[in-house]
Amino acid sequence: MSEFVQTRVANRTGMITLDRPKALNSLSLAMVRDLTEVLSAWRNDAAIDAVVIGSSSEKALCAGGDIRFFHDCGHATPMGGSALLEDFFTEEYALNHLIHFYPKPYIALMDGVVMGGGMGIAQGGPDCRIRIVTEKTKMAMPEVNIGLFPDVGGSYFLSRAPGQLGHYLGLTGLTIGAADALYVGLADLFVPQAQMGALKELIEATPGSQLRAAIGAFAAPFSADAGASTLAAQRDGIDRHFGAASVAAIMASLEGDDGEFAQKALAAMRQRSPLMMCVTRELLLRGASQGVADCLRMERTVVRHNFEHGEVLEGVRALVIDKDNAPKWNPASLDQVDAPMVERFFAPVWPAPAHPLRHLD
Repeated sequence: MSEFVQTRVANRTGMITLDRPKALNSLSLAMVRDLTEVLSAWRNDAAIDAVVIGSSSEKALCAGGDIRFFHDCGHATPMGGSALLEDFFTEEYALNHLIHFYPKPYIALMDGVVMGGGMGIAQGGPDCRIRIVTEKTKMAMPEVNIGLFPDVGGSYFLSRAPGQLGHYLGLTGLTIGAADALYVGLADLFVPQAQMGALKELIEATPGSQLRAAIGAFAAPFSADAGASTLAAQRDGIDRHFGAASVAAIMASLEGDDGEFAQKALAAMRQRSPLMMCVTRELLLRGASQGVADCLRMERTVVRHNFEHGEVLEGVRALVIDKDNAPKWNPASLDQVDAPMVERFFAPVWPAPAHPLRHLD
């Protein structure tokens, strides 16, 4: 294991602790490889009955991928054609697939920041997942902020959120808390942060085969403590606005709503890459009818085109490297984005037998 991924076994439960606190546990390629290695080993290990992933810091489970790494690698060779970038996204998406179909309970302690790539390692499939949030959870798929799109399986899990909630989260990139995460279906249980220590003690003391039931019983008294969901209260407006026929139509609909919630969403979208909002909307429409493996293969194609275009490199430059918060999006305005531009992001990069994720099923 690398210095940022700690593993051990307690009471037939595999324990993974992310320990890169200065970067809010942002995933490096080495960390992706460590997670893949240990989860692959434990998957078929008869001595392991469950897996728990958490953090050494209550500030974050994982804030996403290491975007400085993206920027540096993307500029290292012409058109962002870095082998390290290719490896990162191929291996990260394969890890997301491994987690989605994990054959044992997969418990994610989603305390603090859980964004982007952090969502990818927390969103197990319905047969394995136990996703725990606290009042300090800050959840988002904020990729449009940096000229990317909601990947790591976002085309699958956002497109399956109720109504237009996934489109709202993907197109605005805005952050939600515990109550909204539970309402959207991106979390399962609420535990107050003050009780997380007791929960971890319970996990240590409980045999892995009994962990699912024990955690459910532990969290049950707190089920009403997550608070009211803002997204539930705003659901009718979200479905009306974000169900419009294009990104431009969504923004026009929001412009006609002077409510604080709608105006916050509109202000966020005005800061995002016009092109990548359109790509994101198309991605979610396509993802709604595809399985996990096909969604990840589609995302792998789109991310290759994204780095070749350079939108993400400009977004990271503006928000993280130079911090001028003035990205020069290309195209600069929504009315300059046409259907062929969007379609090019979905054009095959490899013949199907050569796709780097061809083996996923």
